[in-house]
Amino acid sequence: MEFKDIKTIYFIGIGGIGMSALARYFHFHGASVSGYDKTATTLTHELEKEGIAIHYQEDVDGIPKAPDLVVYTPAVPGDHKELVYYRQQGTPLMKRSEVLGLITNSSFNICVAGTHGKTTITTMIAHILRHSGYGCNAFLGGISVNYNSNYWSDKRNVCVVEADEYDRSFLRLRPNIAVISAMDADHLDIYGTAAAVEQAFIDFSGCLKPDGLLLSHKGLKREADLKGDRHETYAAARGADFAAADLRIDQGDYLFRFESADWSIDKVVLSMGGRHNVENVTAAIAVAHVLGIPGDKIVEAVAAFRGVKRRFEYIVKGARQVYIDDYAHHPEELRALITGARELFGDKKCTVIFQPHLFTRTRDFADGFAGSLDLADEVYLLPVYPAREQPIAGVTSELIAAKMKKARVTIVDRSKILPTLKKEDIELLITAGAGDIDTLVEPLRQWLQTRTTGPPAEGQS
Repeated sequence: MEFKDIKTIYFIGIGGIGMSALARYFHFHGASVSGYDKTATTLTHELEKEGIAIHYQEDVDGIPKAPDLVVYTPAVPGDHKELVYYRQQGTPLMKRSEVLGLITNSSFNICVAGTHGKTTITTMIAHILRHSGYGCNAFLGGISVNYNSNYWSDKRNVCVVEADEYDRSFLRLRPNIAVISAMDADHLDIYGTAAAVEQAFIDFSGCLKPDGLLLSHKGLKREADLKGDRHETYAAARGADFAAADLRIDQGDYLFRFESADWSIDKVVLSMGGRHNVENVTAAIAVAHVLGIPGDKIVEAVAAFRGVKRRFEYIVKGARQVYIDDYAHHPEELRALITGARELFGDKKCTVIFQPHLFTRTRDFADGFAGSLDLADEVYLLPVYPAREQPIAGVTSELIAAKMKKARVTIVDRSKILPTLKKEDIELLITAGAGDIDTLVEPLRQWLQTRTTGPPAEGQS
């Protein structure tokens, strides 16, 4: 199938962050786009406002009968009525990763992979390329705050793509520049072992086009096994090929000097919390430098970067109270999130509301979750968000709570969190998780801002 042949396209699972970016891409290029999702969200409402028809019940009678292509997410069950219908009709079917491979087959591709950090790095790279005037097509796994979108287009035939390791889908991409931020164990329901996860990233590095550049985080396990004739490293400290040096904090911003063997830029300012995001922007700056973007334009772009929705996102930032929301759903992401918040606001009591995501992940990483959450003062654990999974006997949020040793922990239903919090003195609040915990963000913001008695809180989005 060639791109020019796709005039009518249907998405099963259109509300997913990656699927919605593809839907926007085809809609922008004039195709007739429609889709299904099981739940209406802010993102699906935005797609509908843009002219994309969406319905929320499995309905074979209400779908296009002969689309040129149907795109589906692996999270959709195999017995989904619409998916079964299209299979029986012999309609062309592709996963999101296959479509991305089709789109990027003839473009210059910057593909960012990693068990954590990839959404932020992808968005940072795409933002620098856009803000500097270089230009790119962006397929993001999150909503860029600067542009309130996870997709944009440009006449330059360069694509910045988030490369998803789930079900090995990133192996369908052909990067000119590949970034690997982390290779920690995750998705063990798919991979089985940590070694298999690591091997998938090694295989991804082998997908580089001839003369392509691999940029990896310094110190990755099995770093020496990664493939590619051009392999450089990055870190938030000297010792890597691209590094952030002389790091300091000034009024909540990170200031540093970017260095490589033959080039450097001073006075880089990042207004996004979390030391891990200094590492992320170091990778983005390295890519921009390789592409030949001048240093002054890079500095301007980084200073203008306003972050990614649900990635260390300030919901309330006031003198008395700070509220940060984050997508963190892996122990290492939680550790980086809480550590980063503590670094910036260490004088405040830290309260974390965490919603574990998936029964298998909770089972496999209960010890890690407990260790990371113990970095907080107070923890409220919501029930496990099942997503695509069925319950597993003995796997609940209590499994994590039982392993915690330092923080005070309470298990509470999502509907009871506001009444429970109203009894507490909140100073630094963090919500974290990849399920539906984001529906708490606005009620929590409103509550915090109405009870603030000090200087007015500043809502940031």
